[in-house]
Amino acid sequence: MPAPVIAPSILSADFARLGAEVDAVLAAGADWVHFDVMDNHYVPNLTIGPLVCQALRKHGVKAPIDVHLMVEPVDRIVPDFAEAGATWISFHPEASRHVDRTIQLIRSCGCRPGIVLNPATPLAWLDHVLESVDLVLLMSVNPGFGGQQFIESAIGKLAEARRRIDACGREVRLEIDGGVKLDNIGRIARAGADTFVAGSAIFGSKDYAATVSAMRKEIKGDAHL
Repeated sequence: MPAPVIAPSILSADFARLGAEVDAVLAAGADWVHFDVMDNHYVPNLTIGPLVCQALRKHGVKAPIDVHLMVEPVDRIVPDFAEAGATWISFHPEASRHVDRTIQLIRSCGCRPGIVLNPATPLAWLDHVLESVDLVLLMSVNPGFGGQQFIESAIGKLAEARRRIDACGREVRLEIDGGVKLDNIGRIARAGADTFVAGSAIFGSKDYAATVSAMRKEIKGDAHL
Protein backbone atom coordinates (compact mmCIF):
# COMPACT_ATOMS: atom_id res chain seq x y z
CA MET A 1 0.00 0.00 0.00
CA PRO A 2 1.34 3.50 -0.78
CA ALA A 3 2.70 5.65 2.04
CA PRO A 4 -0.05 7.62 3.80
CA VAL A 5 -0.82 11.09 2.51
CA ILE A 6 -2.61 13.86 4.41
CA ALA A 7 -4.25 16.36 2.07
CA PRO A 8 -5.83 19.35 3.82
CA SER A 9 -8.76 20.83 1.93
CA ILE A 10 -8.38 24.57 1.42
CA LEU A 11 -12.18 24.83 1.47
CA SER A 12 -11.78 25.31 5.24
CA ALA A 13 -8.81 27.72 5.03
CA ASP A 14 -8.92 31.48 5.55
CA PHE A 15 -9.20 32.70 1.95
CA ALA A 16 -8.15 36.22 2.90
CA ARG A 17 -4.68 34.79 3.57
CA LEU A 18 -4.72 31.63 1.50
CA GLY A 19 -1.04 31.60 0.50
CA ALA A 20 0.06 31.86 4.13
CA GLU A 21 -2.47 29.22 5.19
CA VAL A 22 -1.19 26.73 2.62
CA ASP A 23 2.42 27.48 3.54
CA ALA A 24 1.59 26.90 7.20
CA VAL A 25 -0.22 23.62 6.71
CA LEU A 26 2.58 22.23 4.51
CA ALA A 27 5.18 23.36 7.04
CA ALA A 28 3.08 21.52 9.64
CA GLY A 29 3.67 18.24 7.81
CA ALA A 30 0.82 17.93 5.32
CA ASP A 31 1.67 16.24 2.02
CA TRP A 32 -0.76 17.52 -0.60
CA VAL A 33 -3.07 20.51 -1.08
CA HIS A 34 -6.67 19.46 -1.79
CA PHE A 35 -8.95 21.61 -3.96
CA ASP A 36 -12.72 21.19 -3.72
CA VAL A 37 -13.98 22.67 -6.98
CA MET A 38 -17.76 23.23 -7.00
CA ASP A 39 -19.85 24.80 -9.76
CA ASN A 40 -23.34 25.45 -8.31
CA HIS A 41 -24.59 23.00 -10.94
CA TYR A 42 -23.37 19.48 -10.21
CA VAL A 43 -23.37 20.44 -6.52
CA PRO A 44 -25.27 23.25 -4.74
CA ASN A 45 -22.26 25.41 -3.95
CA LEU A 46 -19.72 27.60 -5.76
CA THR A 47 -16.08 27.63 -4.74
CA ILE A 48 -12.82 28.07 -6.66
CA GLY A 49 -11.37 27.73 -10.15
CA PRO A 50 -8.02 27.37 -11.93
CA LEU A 51 -6.90 30.92 -11.11
CA VAL A 52 -6.58 29.97 -7.43
CA CYS A 53 -4.45 26.97 -8.34
CA GLN A 54 -2.28 29.16 -10.58
CA ALA A 55 -1.96 31.79 -7.83
CA LEU A 56 -0.72 29.22 -5.30
CA ARG A 57 1.87 27.93 -7.77
CA LYS A 58 3.04 31.50 -8.41
CA HIS A 59 3.12 32.02 -4.64
CA GLY A 60 5.67 29.21 -4.49
CA VAL A 61 3.68 26.13 -3.49
CA LYS A 62 5.60 23.06 -4.72
CA ALA A 63 3.51 20.31 -3.09
CA PRO A 64 1.16 18.17 -5.20
CA ILE A 65 -2.20 19.87 -5.81
CA ASP A 66 -5.08 17.40 -5.68
CA VAL A 67 -8.05 18.79 -7.64
CA HIS A 68 -11.46 17.25 -6.96
CA LEU A 69 -13.85 18.43 -9.67
CA MET A 70 -17.47 18.64 -8.57
CA VAL A 71 -18.46 20.21 -11.87
CA GLU A 72 -20.56 19.30 -14.88
CA PRO A 73 -19.48 19.09 -17.66
CA VAL A 74 -15.96 18.02 -16.71
CA ASP A 75 -13.86 18.08 -19.86
CA ARG A 76 -14.00 21.83 -20.49
CA ILE A 77 -12.19 22.68 -17.23
CA VAL A 78 -9.57 19.90 -17.16
CA PRO A 79 -6.99 21.60 -19.43
CA ASP A 80 -7.33 24.85 -17.48
CA PHE A 81 -6.49 23.16 -14.18
CA ALA A 82 -3.65 21.22 -15.79
CA GLU A 83 -2.16 24.44 -17.14
CA ALA A 84 -2.65 26.11 -13.75
CA GLY A 85 -0.46 23.51 -12.05
CA ALA A 86 -2.71 20.67 -10.87
CA THR A 87 -1.01 17.34 -10.14
CA TRP A 88 -4.04 15.09 -9.65
CA ILE A 89 -7.47 15.66 -11.21
CA SER A 90 -10.44 13.58 -10.07
CA PHE A 91 -14.02 13.72 -11.30
CA HIS A 92 -17.43 12.13 -10.75
CA PRO A 93 -18.52 9.65 -13.44
CA GLU A 94 -22.08 11.03 -13.31
CA ALA A 95 -20.70 14.38 -14.52
CA SER A 96 -19.01 13.00 -17.65
CA ARG A 97 -20.68 11.88 -20.87
CA HIS A 98 -17.72 9.62 -21.69
CA VAL A 99 -15.83 8.56 -18.57
CA ASP A 100 -12.94 6.81 -20.31
CA ARG A 101 -12.42 9.83 -22.59
CA THR A 102 -12.24 12.14 -19.56
CA ILE A 103 -9.64 9.88 -17.92
CA GLN A 104 -7.58 9.95 -21.13
CA LEU A 105 -7.93 13.73 -21.32
CA ILE A 106 -6.61 14.21 -17.79
CA ARG A 107 -3.61 12.01 -18.49
CA SER A 108 -2.92 13.64 -21.86
CA CYS A 109 -2.81 17.02 -20.10
CA GLY A 110 0.02 15.73 -17.89
CA CYS A 111 -2.01 15.09 -14.74
CA ARG A 112 -2.85 11.90 -12.86
CA PRO A 113 -6.51 10.88 -13.19
CA GLY A 114 -8.87 9.86 -10.43
CA ILE A 115 -12.49 8.74 -10.19
CA VAL A 116 -14.78 9.95 -7.39
CA LEU A 117 -17.65 7.86 -6.04
CA ASN A 118 -20.41 9.45 -3.98
CA PRO A 119 -21.86 7.63 -0.94
CA ALA A 120 -24.64 6.10 -3.05
CA THR A 121 -22.52 5.52 -6.19
CA PRO A 122 -21.73 1.81 -6.53
CA LEU A 123 -18.20 0.41 -6.65
CA ALA A 124 -19.22 -1.30 -9.91
CA TRP A 125 -17.72 1.70 -11.71
CA LEU A 126 -14.32 0.30 -10.76
CA ASP A 127 -14.95 -2.71 -13.00
CA HIS A 128 -14.51 -0.37 -15.95
CA VAL A 129 -11.93 2.23 -14.83
CA LEU A 130 -9.58 0.66 -12.28
CA GLU A 131 -7.03 -0.24 -14.95
CA SER A 132 -6.82 3.37 -16.17
CA VAL A 133 -7.01 5.61 -13.07
CA ASP A 134 -4.30 6.38 -10.52
CA LEU A 135 -6.65 7.30 -7.66
CA VAL A 136 -10.05 6.28 -6.34
CA LEU A 137 -11.70 8.88 -4.12
CA LEU A 138 -14.60 7.72 -1.97
CA MET A 139 -16.88 10.42 -0.62
CA SER A 140 -17.88 9.87 2.99
CA VAL A 141 -20.31 12.80 2.86
CA ASN A 142 -22.57 14.01 0.08
CA PRO A 143 -20.54 16.49 -1.98
CA GLY A 144 -21.23 20.20 -1.88
CA PHE A 145 -20.34 21.50 1.56
CA GLY A 146 -17.56 21.21 4.12
CA GLY A 147 -18.03 20.35 7.77
CA GLN A 148 -20.47 17.43 7.31
CA GLN A 149 -20.59 14.29 9.45
CA PHE A 150 -18.82 11.14 8.28
CA ILE A 151 -21.20 8.54 6.77
CA GLU A 152 -20.37 5.27 8.52
CA SER A 153 -21.23 3.03 5.58
CA ALA A 154 -18.10 4.39 3.91
CA ILE A 155 -16.00 2.08 6.11
CA GLY A 156 -17.30 -1.08 4.46
CA LYS A 157 -17.09 0.52 1.04
CA LEU A 158 -13.45 1.45 1.68
CA ALA A 159 -12.60 -2.13 2.63
CA GLU A 160 -14.14 -3.49 -0.57
CA ALA A 161 -12.44 -0.81 -2.69
CA ARG A 162 -9.10 -1.72 -1.09
CA ARG A 163 -9.69 -5.37 -1.92
CA ARG A 164 -10.39 -4.50 -5.55
CA ILE A 165 -7.35 -2.23 -5.82
CA ASP A 166 -5.03 -4.83 -4.29
CA ALA A 167 -6.39 -7.48 -6.67
CA CYS A 168 -5.79 -5.33 -9.76
CA GLY A 169 -2.04 -5.31 -9.16
CA ARG A 170 -1.54 -1.59 -9.93
CA GLU A 171 -0.60 1.15 -7.50
CA VAL A 172 -3.83 3.10 -7.21
CA ARG A 173 -4.33 5.47 -4.31
CA LEU A 174 -7.48 5.11 -2.20
CA GLU A 175 -8.57 8.50 -0.94
CA ILE A 176 -11.33 9.42 1.50
CA ASP A 177 -13.02 12.81 1.71
CA GLY A 178 -15.70 14.00 4.11
CA GLY A 179 -15.94 14.23 7.87
CA VAL A 180 -12.41 12.91 8.44
CA LYS A 181 -11.40 13.78 12.01
CA LEU A 182 -8.82 12.81 14.57
CA ASP A 183 -11.30 10.46 16.26
CA ASN A 184 -12.10 8.41 13.12
CA ILE A 185 -9.00 8.60 10.92
CA GLY A 186 -7.54 5.47 12.53
CA ARG A 187 -10.61 3.38 11.66
CA ILE A 188 -10.59 4.85 8.16
CA ALA A 189 -6.94 3.85 7.71
CA ARG A 190 -7.59 0.33 8.97
CA ALA A 191 -10.40 0.01 6.41
CA GLY A 192 -7.87 0.60 3.65
CA ALA A 193 -7.56 4.31 2.87
CA ASP A 194 -4.07 5.64 2.22
CA THR A 195 -4.91 9.27 1.33
CA PHE A 196 -6.88 11.42 3.75
CA VAL A 197 -8.64 14.69 2.96
CA ALA A 198 -9.32 16.77 6.06
CA GLY A 199 -10.58 20.33 6.01
CA SER A 200 -12.07 21.75 9.18
CA ALA A 201 -10.29 19.14 11.32
CA ILE A 202 -6.94 20.73 10.38
CA PHE A 203 -7.70 24.33 9.42
CA GLY A 204 -10.10 24.65 12.33
CA SER A 205 -7.47 23.54 14.84
CA LYS A 206 -5.24 25.90 16.81
CA ASP A 207 -2.04 24.00 16.07
CA TYR A 208 -1.79 22.57 12.56
CA ALA A 209 1.44 20.66 13.27
CA ALA A 210 0.04 19.02 16.39
CA THR A 211 -3.12 17.98 14.53
CA VAL A 212 -1.25 16.56 11.52
CA SER A 213 1.14 14.70 13.84
CA ALA A 214 -1.73 13.26 15.87
CA MET A 215 -3.46 12.14 12.67
CA ARG A 216 -0.31 10.34 11.52
CA LYS A 217 -0.11 8.50 14.83
CA GLU A 218 -3.73 7.39 14.45
CA ILE A 219 -3.06 6.25 10.88
CA LYS A 220 -0.07 4.21 12.02
CA GLY A 221 -2.12 2.75 14.86
CA ASP A 222 0.31 3.69 17.62
CA ALA A 223 -1.50 6.72 19.02
CA HIS A 224 -2.51 4.83 22.16
CA LEU A 225 0.59 2.74 22.71
